[in-house]
Amino acid sequence: MTSYAAYLLFKLKKQNMAQKQEQQRQSKLQQQKRNAIYADIRYIAQAMIDDRCELSEGVMRIAKLFEQAAMAEHVQTEYPGIFAHFAVIEHHPIMNARKQLDKQARMKLDLKRMKSESKLEQSILEDAKKLIDFNNKIH
Repeated sequence: MTSYAAYLLFKLKKQNMAQKQEQQRQSKLQQQKRNAIYADIRYIAQAMIDDRCELSEGVMRIAKLFEQAAMAEHVQTEYPGIFAHFAVIEHHPIMNARKQLDKQARMKLDLKRMKSESKLEQSILEDAKKLIDFNNKIH
């Protein structure tokens, strides 16, 4: 009986260790994914500043990356220009969906996007400069 109890305790300990190792592995994978997202955010922000990426495209990509990292709600107040412009353009169709719109509808969306971009350009670029150093240590 005691040997069976010892066997069960050993088996439980082994199972607990395996669970702990799996949790550590999952945590490490999640951190690697977050680090990759943060690196992408920094890269896009730098591209926006260097004029290698259009502001609207950069805003869309950065906001979507923050959504992927489940951080959009937490950082909206820190990057108001980016999220204000994103609120304007987030539902604009892209690629094939955009091509399917008639010319007048595309022009209307473009005008809305350009007005917002023009109004928020300075704020967006300031946010992009802050994002170059983004590492989520304070979030």
